[in-house]
Amino acid sequence: MPRPIHATIHPAAVRANLERARRAAPDARVWAVVKADAYGHGIERVFDALRAADGFALLDLDEARRLRALGWRGPILLLEGAFEARDLELCSRLQLAHVVHCDAQIDWLSAHKTQAPHRVFLKMNSGMNRLGFTPQRFRAAWARLSALPQVDEIALMTHFSDADGARGIAHQLAAFQEATRDLDGERCICNSAALLRHGLQAEVRLDWVRAGIALYGSAPDHPERTAADWQLQPAMTLASRLIAVQQLAAGDSVGYGSRFVAPAAMRIGVVACGYADGYPRHAPDGTPVLVDGVRTQLVGRVSMDMLAVDLTPVPQADIGSRVTLWGRDAGGALLSIDEVAQAAGTIGYELMCALAPRVPVAVDA
Repeated sequence: MPRPIHATIHPAAVRANLERARRAAPDARVWAVVKADAYGHGIERVFDALRAADGFALLDLDEARRLRALGWRGPILLLEGAFEARDLELCSRLQLAHVVHCDAQIDWLSAHKTQAPHRVFLKMNSGMNRLGFTPQRFRAAWARLSALPQVDEIALMTHFSDADGARGIAHQLAAFQEATRDLDGERCICNSAALLRHGLQAEVRLDWVRAGIALYGSAPDHPERTAADWQLQPAMTLASRLIAVQQLAAGDSVGYGSRFVAPAAMRIGVVACGYADGYPRHAPDGTPVLVDGVRTQLVGRVSMDMLAVDLTPVPQADIGSRVTLWGRDAGGALLSIDEVAQAAGTIGYELMCALAPRVPVAVDA
């Protein structure tokens, strides 16, 4: 039989999460963000669940091709824009809107020959300091684009750095509002955190919102709030089985480096899952795991192909018992990917995107 580890994608959850995003931003149109192969879930696997979105946003031209091949004829937005001048030809051919965040991209547009003018999203660096024109230079960039026959619509956008935290969005929102006052164009500023926390405010949701991690059932502001708090459903389950059971005496150690030492006699189970499957190698002792739907914990260092769990809370567990690393157990119990990520000192985004190619993936009917 094949190795028992597998992932399951839940399109019904993705669909419900999209509906939740719409409720968070009434009257705004929703970009479904599917960069990084839909945050590791697979564009083809979640496409039908996201058909009700108003558009798709991504980074990669190949991912845009895949969406068009699936039959999507609506808007597609390249979130980092063109990476070189010749990308604009494919933007024209595939009818892609694209972000403009630097002078070089405007230069490429000015030299580009096209019969169909481009739709662009002019990006402001309102404080994130990654991509975009500073507020002081934003209007000049807008004026340059407005003068180009190669450009049709110009939308205005920015990205919040602290929508998920205490600092909040007020400082960036004020900078954006001041620099864009009286400029024509649709506005798009909300990511998932801003959407859920501030989307009911009309001055924040504006014309478009960008739903990313929320679509996949992770809370953008965990641990302050959980996915359940936001009424989000897990879209990915990573599951496996116990392939061995060991009886330890007090003082016995587990795994490389002998990190975990048994405080008393105990049973542990060995799970067919390791860092080569995408599970975080740096996950500490105590990271939550479900065995037969019962919460227990990781013990010992994660290996390439295996990890060990404490079977004390699950005395009936044995070889073949089901193990849920994150997501929804077959019996209905839930283990949030955010909780696993927090224990491992990372975020749910990373675990989703790190799922290894060797892990078989199925899609719920």
